[in-house]
Amino acid sequence: EGKLLIQRCTSCATLRHPPGPMCPACQSLEWEAVQSSGKGVVYSFVVMHHPQIPPFEYPNTVLLVELEEGTRLVSQLVDASAADIDIGTPVEVVFREEDGLAFPLFRIRGGA
Repeated sequence: EGKLLIQRCTSCATLRHPPGPMCPACQSLEWEAVQSSGKGVVYSFVVMHHPQIPPFEYPNTVLLVELEEGTRLVSQLVDASAADIDIGTPVEVVFREEDGLAFPLFRIRGGA
C-alpha cells in the first residue's frame, strides 16, 4: 500500500523496530501499527563489495536510517551512490516491488 508502518505499544506509546511481540520498555504485549512519514536521516552506512549476492547490485550501500519518529531501520540506498551521502543526509522511503513483495528502500530526499 506504499505505507511504512512502525509498531507502537498501546500501554506506554513506545515505538519499536524491528517489530516484536513485547514492548522492551514496559513488557506489554499490546501494540498497534502507526504510519511513519517515511522521512529520516542517514545515521550510519556501509558500502558492501563482497560477497556479491544476487539480486543486489554492487557496490551496495546499506543504510541505518533514523526516522523522524525516532526509530531506526536498516535498508538500502537507491538512485544514488555512496559518494552522494554522509551521516545526516536527509532521505525518504521509496517502495520497490520484487516478486510480489514491496521493499522499503531509501533515496536522498528530493532525489529522482
